[in-house]
Amino acid sequence: MKKSEGVYFIYVLKSLKDCNLYIGCTSNLDKRLQYHDSGNVRSTKNRRPLILIYKECYNNKYIAYKTERHYKTAVGKRELKNKISNE
Repeated sequence: MKKSEGVYFIYVLKSLKDCNLYIGCTSNLDKRLQYHDSGNVRSTKNRRPLILIYKECYNNKYIAYKTERHYKTAVGKRELKNKISNE
């Protein structure tokens, strides 16, 4: 198996405190969500509680992280919000 292969997740968390969204990417979603819940992620520790509202799966690490970066742009955020609202 190549290094870039495996399962990677782009995930979106919603803060129940300020209703803002957090977009992230990981190869171990359960472990990453535990980090967020326990306050070990600097950008979300003061925005807890958080809920997972969306996720996408990828088989290629580079495509997953490239897509995550895209979702953090203005155009990407609009696309992502459309995907979330259509679920």
